[in-house]
Amino acid sequence: MGDTEEQTPQSAHKRCTIVVPCYNEAHRLPSEKFIEFVHEGRDIDFLFVNDGSTDNTLELLERLRRVCGPAVGVLDKRRNGGKAEAVRDGMVRAIELGRSGFVGFWDADLATPLSAISSLCQELIDEPRLQMVFGSRVRLLGRHVQRRAIRHYLGRVFATVVSLVLRLPIYDTQCGAKIFRVSPQLSQVLRRPFISRWVFDVEILARFIALNHGDTHLLHDSIFEYPLERWEDVAGSKVKPGDFVLAFVDTFRIYSKYLR
Repeated sequence: MGDTEEQTPQSAHKRCTIVVPCYNEAHRLPSEKFIEFVHEGRDIDFLFVNDGSTDNTLELLERLRRVCGPAVGVLDKRRNGGKAEAVRDGMVRAIELGRSGFVGFWDADLATPLSAISSLCQELIDEPRLQMVFGSRVRLLGRHVQRRAIRHYLGRVFATVVSLVLRLPIYDTQCGAKIFRVSPQLSQVLRRPFISRWVFDVEILARFIALNHGDTHLLHDSIFEYPLERWEDVAGSKVKPGDFVLAFVDTFRIYSKYLR
């Protein structure tokens, strides 16, 4: 991301950088929605991570950078390393840039609309005790959450297992909309590569618990699950029902490494 006007400490504190991992997204990335959002002039930057795509994803991202200016950056990884490492590398880079008080990640297909970013950030601004805010796909009256039944029920089973493993009453670990307050602890959590390729969200929480010497009570007041107003399954998702089996395996690998 390029140079912008000088930022005050207060404006940098409230600014957010969102990492968007991209692998072969040339025909799925809703680039015009990103352009429209950026041109609204919010305190939100985007860092797109091209994870070794074999299609025209990189060209599309470079066009986004040219059109949007310094609010958009591109991190090009020549070799595909998986979503987990794309997110981690992007968040580490975003922290190193030092432009924002908040960093997070968002799914490229915009199953969670961009408008929700401001809502999640506002929770962090209003509550200094919070260290992370997670989008949560809860079907409530007045909310528009559309999810295929098989993925919903598999997700509920998985979330229940994760809650037991982490000893945290978390409803939705796998929603691809999460924002964190920049802190030395977050930098430490992101220092090493993840052992999980898909359920790195669970691994992030496990690493925070390990830093707190297994005391989950310290996390209760620092995490907020935000019930999303809108979320929709988008065709072409790379997550298949069979991947839930691998997710369970990875969860117990995470437990063995960090929590046993």
